[in-house]
Amino acid sequence: MEDVETGRDEPRPGRLSDHLSLGVIARVYRRDQVDDAVTRCGRREKRERLLPARLVVYYVIALGLFFGDAYEEVMRKMVGGLKFVSAWEKAWKVPTASALCQARKRLGEAPVRELFEQVCQPLATTATIGAFAGRWRLMAIDGLVWDVPDTAANEEAFGRSPSRTGQGGAFPQVRMAALSEVGTHAVVAAEFGPLKIGERQLAEGCLFALEPGMLVCFDRGFYSFDFYGQVAATGADVLFRMSKSVKLPVLARLADDSYLSAITANRTAAPATLAVAEQMAESGRAVIVRVVEYAISDRDDADQYRVATSILDWQELISGDLADAYRHRWEIEIAFDEIETHQIGHSRVLRSKSPEMVRQEIWGILLAHYAIRALMTEAANDSDIDPDRLSFLGSLRVIRREADGSADFPPSPHR
Repeated sequence: MEDVETGRDEPRPGRLSDHLSLGVIARVYRRDQVDDAVTRCGRREKRERLLPARLVVYYVIALGLFFGDAYEEVMRKMVGGLKFVSAWEKAWKVPTASALCQARKRLGEAPVRELFEQVCQPLATTATIGAFAGRWRLMAIDGLVWDVPDTAANEEAFGRSPSRTGQGGAFPQVRMAALSEVGTHAVVAAEFGPLKIGERQLAEGCLFALEPGMLVCFDRGFYSFDFYGQVAATGADVLFRMSKSVKLPVLARLADDSYLSAITANRTAAPATLAVAEQMAESGRAVIVRVVEYAISDRDDADQYRVATSILDWQELISGDLADAYRHRWEIEIAFDEIETHQIGHSRVLRSKSPEMVRQEIWGILLAHYAIRALMTEAANDSDIDPDRLSFLGSLRVIRREADGSADFPPSPHR
């Protein structure tokens, strides 16, 4: 029931498992959203269990939040502030590691992925500092590789990278491509598969999350004529770094020192004039792009950058702003570092020994990271500062304390 003075929901008699969650994490993933994901994937229980599906979804997120802790220890931390409710102490005990493993297997990957795809959306508002270039929301796609336990099932499903000795790497690996909102570091789409599948192919699985009003940045390794067209077909605008091997003829020089050019399919000759390029574009043999060339002057190598964009009107976003927008592509690398270095820690090897549980675990880690970033973005907006000014590690520590109840204060009659 609700406490009249505080307005908070007080625990009611029943199973402790009905009330467990992750504290502040439950603000991001509401109970009804978790229940909907479980129902849509057909994982709703037909009989009452000690570990219902909703609780297991929260538990999978908790594994991503408390990476490296033992199974039972993570569940103990989930009990958190409810551990002193005497009515429940005798009725509910922390399940064994074996029971928790079986519960994860019953749940499977699908509900956790469903929750991610339904809830994890871009976080920035127009008030979020550093999240937009002009009217465009800045996004980026890049890849990451996960090390997974060395089991026969994982090796068969994912493969491993070759080593210098030719025996293969120490662990099987999963390749992932992800879409991130660069201003908030929120990962909002992901696709993963065997190591032999390239990042560009996996990135195709992230394109469903693109929409008009986004400007999506790509490193040069993602470029192909066909993939450029796939991204542009979503309605989002694109910003590709182009390698030196791609011919980009100057078809029309613009006032901001950018120029119009055209990209063509393999073995298709580059057009010599803008009129020819327009004719080729009508037949699908070329795409007209705007190109910005620049160098980073404060670097010793002064590497030359060429970026091509679908924003053809230079007055909408001038060349300097496009160069600055591409600089922000590196924010997705920082997001990956937050996951690898701080959230997972130094071991960086996942705990799951079967392919489906590996996929479930990665979704749980991404859900935990998104929740941290959601709360950081909320705090930054409230304080009118750039989310980059907030410490991810500090926020992670605070959320871990809140999630396990260690930040609770003793009851006071004056509160």
